[in-house]
Amino acid sequence: MTTALRTQDLHVRLGGRTVLAGIDVEAEAACLTVVIGPNGAGKTTLLRALAGLVAPAAGTIQVGARRLGELSAGERSRTIAYLPQNGGIAWPIPVLNVAALGRMPHAERGDALPEHGRRAVEAALAAVGLRGFETRLASELSGGERARALLARVLATEAPVMLADEPVAAFDPGYQLRVLDVLKARARAGATVVTVMHDLALAARFADRIILLDGGRVVAAGTPPTVLTASRLAESFGMDALIAERDGALVLTPWRAIGDHPSP
Repeated sequence: MTTALRTQDLHVRLGGRTVLAGIDVEAEAACLTVVIGPNGAGKTTLLRALAGLVAPAAGTIQVGARRLGELSAGERSRTIAYLPQNGGIAWPIPVLNVAALGRMPHAERGDALPEHGRRAVEAALAAVGLRGFETRLASELSGGERARALLARVLATEAPVMLADEPVAAFDPGYQLRVLDVLKARARAGATVVTVMHDLALAARFADRIILLDGGRVVAAGTPPTVLTASRLAESFGMDALIAERDGALVLTPWRAIGDHPSP
């Protein structure tokens, strides 16, 4: 696999406070990388920095062989697709138009998509289970349906790098699995997919690689079995878990809180 994203000695300060310190991480192409950590660990800040939405105080971020800051706004929007946490839709526009916003970095208009753009939008809507919703207004959708429409927008971009912050938080268990299947398939097709997740069971099940942040620093990085150990779960999350393996995948079930780990 080739490294598509890399940070070196990355520091980020927000509001006069150091949120990330000395971050050295890599995300590979054709790989689903999941960032985990307790509340306040810096997960969202790391994702926003990788998307170019937060300026580092020090250190570098590379996309392939180039520094992120060297990319023009157009190049960055075509290279990196970003799905924020708790994204919203402010206007009563059709679902098709929401997904078609993903074609804007390619200078394509939703009401006049070329053939390739149309296929990309149709495939994105089908992937998130919104085929047949094209004319429905976004303002009439449920919260989960709106979240799926926003995910379709990101998928329609067809960017080689996809960053998603808590992409399954709004979904019921069945759609959580479906969405993670979609992200995994996008990675298998060659994309670099980096997502933040709180659900450690799902992270263990789907991640190719896990990055554990705690206190703004990288505590561990590697495959799920090497990162999600009993000692690390106890130290970073204050929890005991049942850990097993099934069909080659790690199965993790949070079991009980332990010690004096502070509540969120």
